[in-house]
Amino acid sequence: MAKILIPTPLRQYTEKQSEVSMPGATVGEVLSALTTRYADLRKQLYSDAGALRSYVNVYVNDEDIRYLEKDKTAVKDADTLTIVPSIAGGSTLVAEPQLATELTKEEILRYSRHLIMPEVGVEGQLKLKNASVLLVGAGGLGAPLGLYLAAAGIGRIGLVDFDVVDHTNLHRQIIHGTKDVGRRKLDSAADRMRDINPNVKLDLHEVALTSENALDILRDYDIIVDGTDNFPTRYLVNDACVLLGKPNVYGSIFRFEGQATVFAYPGGPCYRCSYPEPPPPGLVPSCAEGGVLGILPGMIGVIQATETVKLIMGIGESLVGRLVRYDALEMRFREYKVRRDPECPVCGDHPTIRKLIDYQQFCGIPQQVTTRGELDVTEVKQKIDRGDDFLLIDVREPHEYQIACIPTAKLIPLGEVAKRLNEIDPDAEIVVHCKSGGRSARAVEILRQNGYKNVANMRGGILAWSEKVDPRVPKY
Repeated sequence: MAKILIPTPLRQYTEKQSEVSMPGATVGEVLSALTTRYADLRKQLYSDAGALRSYVNVYVNDEDIRYLEKDKTAVKDADTLTIVPSIAGGSTLVAEPQLATELTKEEILRYSRHLIMPEVGVEGQLKLKNASVLLVGAGGLGAPLGLYLAAAGIGRIGLVDFDVVDHTNLHRQIIHGTKDVGRRKLDSAADRMRDINPNVKLDLHEVALTSENALDILRDYDIIVDGTDNFPTRYLVNDACVLLGKPNVYGSIFRFEGQATVFAYPGGPCYRCSYPEPPPPGLVPSCAEGGVLGILPGMIGVIQATETVKLIMGIGESLVGRLVRYDALEMRFREYKVRRDPECPVCGDHPTIRKLIDYQQFCGIPQQVTTRGELDVTEVKQKIDRGDDFLLIDVREPHEYQIACIPTAKLIPLGEVAKRLNEIDPDAEIVVHCKSGGRSARAVEILRQNGYKNVANMRGGILAWSEKVDPRVPKY
């Protein structure tokens, strides 16, 4: 039987299993056996028409089945199938108006451990000094990227972020400190980077990257490093990089897993080649919803920083055409081949996307938050105080319930809702909550699809409950 590696976002449909073994002579037969055992997984992998969804890639060992025989690809007992969903060399760089031709005495001392390496030397360090890099995001991935790229001597670094430092950032966003809570992340990151290396010129862009401003912001940098945590911005960064001809050094993280590669390099694949369309909203939670090991962004961010430096200096073998997947629990790296798709709508032979689009709409995210079927936390508290006859369902995970809970709520994790409908009275009034409202909105949709009519989402989740109703409830 073939071994199948299940990624973290899909383990809620496989009884928390990270790997399973299934019989079958082809990929199609193995996946059929898998989705027969775990029926709820099928709709995550396949469309209603029975086609493998385009935001899910399947590898046999390190080969993408799209470039083999697809679902008819032969499978041997020793083979490993990996399901990889999308998770929220040298380079001819754009020259600066005036390129530095020498290092100062202070810079020679500062970068001495670089200079004595023949692969770097004075020539390589001058390339770093003359380079410009844009970091999209100053959070989990942006933190190690900012620290190491500043220390390496990148001459000009741009930062795009519009958030402020929060206590929940501090376990992983190591560029910020406790004293920075409440400050703009741009200011906090800039202070730390200037302390590491005052020679680096910093450009601070306190904006949300959008289709209206992305091209203008990205065009002035040699390399773009993607440290975002949502799918609309990932596709936006990818498309802008392709249109501008800029390498996109990609990284993503979720719980204990991370990915890294280089997209949009001339002749190489882009993000859309691997993931032509995004997963449905809510399938892959953000770090705020699903959590992340604090050390994980350091590992992936350092890989991104390494690839950036290599591209600038034109040394080594880059990750163009190779996706590195890191599993911290297993302490294991796996590598998969990623190929350019000639039919890609952005970087293919006959591209159909020639300008930036509406990425919120593309990713299926409503432009305005709907209030239909929602209750404010104060309204839910009033219902409890009045003794109203209704069922409050908490769709978070058991370990989250241990952190903070509303005592009257019934715990049914989101991945179990469809299996436990027998525990939910279809005639009852139902209110659903999670941490901040995203997962509970999906649960409401599941219940409505199964005939439950009187269902409402508690807007803002338990975080809003702590804010407005009971401050004794911890925030996390």
